[in-house]
Amino acid sequence: MRVLLIGANGYLGRFVADRLLADPAVQLTALGRGDDADVRFDLATGSPGALTRFFDAVHPGVVINCAGATRGGARDLTRHNTVAVATICEALRRSGCGARLVQIGCGAEYGPSQPGSSTAEDAVPRPGGPYGVSKLAATELVLGSGLDAVVLRVFSPAGPGTPAGSPLGRLAEAMRRAMQSGDGELKLGGLGAQRDFIDVRDVARAVHAASLSAAQGVINIGSGRAVRLRDAASVLARVAGFGGALHELDSPGGPVRPTLGHPRSDPDHVAPAAYPYPDGCGSWQQADVRTARDRLGWRPRINLEESLADIWMEAACRI
Repeated sequence: MRVLLIGANGYLGRFVADRLLADPAVQLTALGRGDDADVRFDLATGSPGALTRFFDAVHPGVVINCAGATRGGARDLTRHNTVAVATICEALRRSGCGARLVQIGCGAEYGPSQPGSSTAEDAVPRPGGPYGVSKLAATELVLGSGLDAVVLRVFSPAGPGTPAGSPLGRLAEAMRRAMQSGDGELKLGGLGAQRDFIDVRDVARAVHAASLSAAQGVINIGSGRAVRLRDAASVLARVAGFGGALHELDSPGGPVRPTLGHPRSDPDHVAPAAYPYPDGCGSWQQADVRTARDRLGWRPRINLEESLADIWMEAACRI
């Protein structure tokens, strides 16, 4: 099977590439903007015609798009998340390769949901910010393209390679700094959000399964269980061996509520804070993952504690 992977150097793309390279039946070609890509191409500025010519030359059976932007203004997010996907869809329509498209979407497309609920694929999307809007627009382009295509809506990825700017990455970095400086307490903000964390290696397994399947439409990829960021911080402290006190800032500059350990006597000492989720999904998000089980034969295998241990391993290496 000849697979073209777009965005192989990104957070998810690296693990998808590793998974595909481990399959002896896959012949992998990477397309991206970096010098280490097999083919250099910028989806945000390149023309569909140029990409069509490449598709016709390589003739992939599957195109996987892991590329995109998670931060930036509305213009940048639209260019990298929506216009880029429009270019892929138009190029595939023009090409004679007949490739299947696996598009990586995100849980932010749904927006806020009712606490205690599980969001299924038939939920009406109401994204709460420009990132979710740009990804939802991309999903609609894929679904309306007439291509053999599936969109995997990935919820909150975690595990090795987690970006330092993400909420879990900031948690690990704040804890590393506290341990490095010998601080006996850590004060963190924005820990009330509950998210469905899914390990990046499980995401890669889902992408591999989707590449081999005939499933179309939207499929949620998550653990099926919401976890409060406060609880993730407690697990991370245990994994890291942080024996100090962990406090939660209810709001920037607001009162402190202890959540783990014993308070330090110095009330003015504040360690680097982990800020709230910027995904526009409110206080709760949990995926209904039955479709992935039924149509892809996929289930998550890696628990959050293992994911957090890997995040901490990388953070600890910076001590």
